[in-house]
Amino acid sequence: MQFLINVEDVAHVIQLAVAPVFLLTSIGAVLSVMTVRLSRCIDRARQLEDNLEHLDPKTRPHAHVELRILWRRARLIGAALTLCTISALLICTVVGILFVGGISDAQLGTAIALLFIAAMGALMLALLVFLVEIYLGIASLRIGPR
Repeated sequence: MQFLINVEDVAHVIQLAVAPVFLLTSIGAVLSVMTVRLSRCIDRARQLEDNLEHLDPKTRPHAHVELRILWRRARLIGAALTLCTISALLICTVVGILFVGGISDAQLGTAIALLFIAAMGALMLALLVFLVEIYLGIASLRIGPR
């Protein structure tokens, strides 16, 4: 395996790696939003559980229903976070392989393409799961007295 020391070749690899790095930034923003939603679900569930014994018997069943919905939402957000993280790791792998391919004679185009397709697939699934969680949150929204 012969390594290329040519600065122009390295600069070209860096140019190729910039687009996936911007994608990583976007995934980081999505991860942040999902993490905040998960935190809010957890906080609300803890609040409900702490006050459950102080609720009157008529509202206690409603609290149990809300806790089940919060549990489902938290699981959906957890799945979406996992898929986003997998996508980010695959993109990091793509960037690494771009550099290895750029400084060596190895033909890694197929591997790069397959990893990028897998990353986009994981990201699409994450966004779909997140959308389901959003719809579940909207469907369980209650405004005003019961």
